[in-house]
Amino acid sequence: MSRAPAGRLPEAMPPASRPDLERLFHAEYGRVVAVARRVLGSDREAEDVAQDVFIAFNRSAVTTADARGWLLTAAAHTALNVIRSNSRRARREVAAATPDQVPDVADEVIRRDRQVQVREVLSRLPQNQSMVLLLRHSGMSYGEVGAALGMPASSVGTTLRRAEAAVRKELENDESRR
Repeated sequence: MSRAPAGRLPEAMPPASRPDLERLFHAEYGRVVAVARRVLGSDREAEDVAQDVFIAFNRSAVTTADARGWLLTAAAHTALNVIRSNSRRARREVAAATPDQVPDVADEVIRRDRQVQVREVLSRLPQNQSMVLLLRHSGMSYGEVGAALGMPASSVGTTLRRAEAAVRKELENDESRR
């Protein structure tokens, strides 16, 4: 099979894009990146997550009417998976490091900032709590969060309060361990 010039699809490969994808991409891309950025704290990683989310949406059977909630939920979920993956990779690297390569604990504690702590706590929360927290703080209403996650809007507030309390408790525990 011959290769297509860079930036072009091979002729034998038909565009697998939904007709509404370009319009939806332009309308929702900023929101998807914003949710991922809140979780990850990195523009580059957030844009990678957004790309993955739109590719997954293109392959999904989700209707355009349900797209916004699905996209924002997928962005939060995918970004949390990136954090979990990065955390596992970091633990493996520290375990594989020789003693003279392990960073000084005091330097590591000083280097950490509040955002890193919050991201770590989010990755440890039950998935429904982290998703509710992320989506609600990304500007979605209780009704939108409930619709996106398939839960009653009345449960969103309770789940949100529990998630916020869990984050506060974890951060306080982290502070007391220092």
